[in-house]
Amino acid sequence: MKRTIFYFLIVSIGLGSCSSDAEDNEMPTSNAIVGIWDVKELKIDNETASDDAKFGKQILDFLTARNCTIITLEFNEDGSAVAENKANYVEVNATTTGLDIPCPTNSDTETTTYSYEGAVVTFVDADGATVEVAVSINGDEMSVNAADLEIPNFNESGELIFTRR
Repeated sequence: MKRTIFYFLIVSIGLGSCSSDAEDNEMPTSNAIVGIWDVKELKIDNETASDDAKFGKQILDFLTARNCTIITLEFNEDGSAVAENKANYVEVNATTTGLDIPCPTNSDTETTTYSYEGAVVTFVDADGATVEVAVSINGDEMSVNAADLEIPNFNESGELIFTRR
């Protein structure tokens, strides 16, 4: 279960890390994605979500409440993107008072290029595959449909929410 959650977080980084190069004639659309984005929330339907999705949400909520950012995506105007992912380094510790999840200090960084056209981010993942993901940007909030991730246990309806710094 831990591995699935971490894989989900890693993939979500990949999604954001390539998220946008605007259309040639739409500078405002292009600029909409430029910036540094931090994952802040996983919105799921608690009635239909898998246990893994619920656990992943709980971990993300716990760390976010403690000002710990697990995934950061940086989209640059030149079409380059950098994703910083701490998910592989999340540790869940049992203590006498319950579970504790310290904020990881290590991270994995991936650099790629992206394009952003018609609310779809296209990028090349670490395996060299071209990936297309629908995103929605409203001001300084970006959401990614979890169903677009195509990851077992996380391909249900729900959204990953990022905020721009």
